[in-house]
This record gives sequence, structure tokens and C-alpha cells, in this order.
Amino acid sequence: MSNINGSNLLITGGAHGIGRLMGEIALRKGANKLVIWDIDESAMKTFQRESDYSDRIIPMRVDMSDRDQIISASNQLKAEDISINILINNAGIIVGKEFSDHQHDEIDRTISINSTALMHTALCFVNEMIKGKKGHIVNIASAAGMVANPGMSVYVASKWSVIGWSESLRIELERSNSQVKVTTVTPSYISTGMFEGVKTHWISPVVSPEKAAWKIIRGIERDKLFVRMPWSVHLIPALKGLLPVRWFDFVVGKVLRVYSSMDGFKGKAKKI
Repeated sequence: MSNINGSNLLITGGAHGIGRLMGEIALRKGANKLVIWDIDESAMKTFQRESDYSDRIIPMRVDMSDRDQIISASNQLKAEDISINILINNAGIIVGKEFSDHQHDEIDRTISINSTALMHTALCFVNEMIKGKKGHIVNIASAAGMVANPGMSVYVASKWSVIGWSESLRIELERSNSQVKVTTVTPSYISTGMFEGVKTHWISPVVSPEKAAWKIIRGIERDKLFVRMPWSVHLIPALKGLLPVRWFDFVVGKVLRVYSSMDGFKGKAKKI
């Protein structure tokens, strides 16, 4: 079981939303150090100023779309002899529009922040975790990585990538008996403002940031392979495995109205 008390955590996109909430919970649970990587310096300073544990927070401005900044920040932590025991890859953005309306730079930035940044960040710390025979890597994916959805195709692609990589990493680490744990998180819509305007069905309601943060932290402590929310997300693998494609499209698209959930989308491309 992963113990947050006494551990050093790194949360990317940790100045806002569930990133900040998870950080606050971890500090209350006795985290030794909370390292925040975020592009929003003002929000990080506000978090630190308002926290009762400001002396344990280490804010670092990092653009997660820039591989060199990721590597440089990780090297800075190592130079200061700060080892990361729990990594939460949380930073993410969405550009909600039809694929044909995308600009090329929107595609590149979405994939770099939502997908490859997680891999670069994990690579910076995983070998140290392996040598120390402990560690936990948490990858915030999405239910969108399990179900195709119009109006967010590039976001969907980035999250499908995260799930495949995260599961492959878990199996590799288990095969080598490394003692490093991997948790893949697949929430549906979370009410952080990132998905403002989406329409949901009662079977798959919007999840509150507070509930999401607590559920992820509990998942870390219990070494869960997956953290899925709400409960209906657990049904997706079974439905995809049992139903023909057109039947699945009918149930998910027409009955549950998932395929029209982005029709009223008003959110902006922002960090989680």
C-alpha cells in the first residue's frame, strides 16, 4: 500500500482544480514535500500563500508542452536531493471542436500536454523509483480514452494514448518486480470549468472536483490499478466487448446521449 505520509509528491497542473485539491489532501495526510509543476505562477503563489503547509510546497513553473523544461525541472529537483515518491500526472487541456475545425498547433499542443508530457515526466523519475524499490505513478486519463466522442477527437486520441501507455508501463514494472505501482485514472466529466457547457445523462453525472480528488487519493493509498468515476464508467469495457459497433453506438450515442454531450461545450483550452 502506498503511504502518502512522509512521501514527496509531484503533481503536474497542481495549481488548479483537482490538482490543487489532491495536493491539499496529501499535505493534510502528512506529505513531506509537495512539488507543483504548473505554467500559472500566480495560481501557484496563491495556493502556497493560502495553505497551512506553505513550507512544504515547492512551486515550479513548467510548461508541460516543452520537453526540455520537464527535464530541466526534474534535474533541478535531483540537484536539490528531492526524490519523488509519488508522481501524479494531472496536467491537461482540451480543444472542444470538430476535428475539421482544428489548427495544426492545437493538435500538437493537446497531444504534447495530455500524452507525451506524461511519458517524459515519468521517464525522469521512474528509474530512481525502481532503484529505491518503491514509488507510485498516477496517470490521469479519461473515460474519453475508452469511448470515442464527437467534438473532442484530439482530446480522445490523447487519452487513449495515456491508457495504453500507462497499462503497458504497469505490466513492465510488475514483470520486473520493481515494487513501483501504477494507477490509471479514467473519470468522466469533472466540474472544474474545463468542460463547462457539456450535457450529461443521469447515468453518467458530472463528478465534483472534491469527490474526484478524494477518490484518486484513496486509489493511490490502496494501490488500485484503475480509478474510475462515476460508477457507469465501469460498464464501458463490458459494453464494448459484448455489443456490435452499431449497437454500441446506439446505446452510448442515442440512449445515453454521450455523442451529443459536447454540443453545448463552452469550456476553454485550459489546465485541469
